[in-house]
Amino acid sequence: MEYHKLYRQCRLCPRACGVDRAEGDGQGKKGFCREGDQLRVSFVGPHFGEEPPISGKNGSGTIFFSGCSLQCSFCQNYQISRDCIGKPTTVPRLLERVKKLCLEKGVHNVNLVTPDHFFPHVIELISRMREENLNVPILYNVSGYQSVEMLKVLEPYADIYLPDFKYSDSHLSQRLSKVKDYPEKALEAIVEMVRQKGFLHCAEGEGGLAKRGVLVRHLILPGNVENSLKAMTSLFLEFGKDLPLSIMSQYHPVEAHEDLNFNRKIWEKEFEVVYAHALGLGFRNLFVQFPRKNRHGTTEERASSFLPDFREKKPFGEKA
Repeated sequence: MEYHKLYRQCRLCPRACGVDRAEGDGQGKKGFCREGDQLRVSFVGPHFGEEPPISGKNGSGTIFFSGCSLQCSFCQNYQISRDCIGKPTTVPRLLERVKKLCLEKGVHNVNLVTPDHFFPHVIELISRMREENLNVPILYNVSGYQSVEMLKVLEPYADIYLPDFKYSDSHLSQRLSKVKDYPEKALEAIVEMVRQKGFLHCAEGEGGLAKRGVLVRHLILPGNVENSLKAMTSLFLEFGKDLPLSIMSQYHPVEAHEDLNFNRKIWEKEFEVVYAHALGLGFRNLFVQFPRKNRHGTTEERASSFLPDFREKKPFGEKA
């Protein structure tokens, strides 16, 4: 199949906006993702802020793509998702950067961050990696709002899926991401991911590094504990207690919201309610980002890895 044809009448994500992104050599029409068909990347390098089986000792080899098909109003990576900071590149040039990550930096995987709207380029990249015997695990770091049809196409090109499950409340998803069907579409997508790869498998004797499988992430949103509780319950009912689940407390306001809750970080008591619910459901494979409380009862300012600046050469700090 000629995958680049998928940029025409684009339906790479469930929005299926139908825009001919190939018109004008990538400089013409843009999809909802704010990108045409010209591959654009904002950062390539080791990242140490993922879960331990992903980052390991040498880091996860991240590729941050410009644009995003979800466009959440609270996105901490808004510089690339909404402002679309990034530079045009080609698959051969990107491949050379990936080779350096693997051979010189020794990264444990290649981590494709919000790659949905560039899936045709991604498939070409992975095919070329395999031709060059770069056999590190390929990880899809995604929003959860994925097309099941496209996931089936990706099956031979994927090893690990790291999807979000952001919303159980369709009204909240409509308000914050302009998509009402997120809960059902995300659950369907995660079902397909688990069908393909199973739950996250960490290799014994290799420092517990992830090699294959699915790890689901959930970000607690301030003032919306009920959304988190229902999300945990939905995941438990669908997948059971062995689903690897990452509970994240790193929400940080990046722009003013009419709902004042979104202008603050989460309270520790909000985190405690969500965490207790996950434990009460019986989840056994939890990765937990514990907040720290300051004198106002909200979480403290954290390391820059949670608030990267993609205008800098090293957006995640000196270690990156």
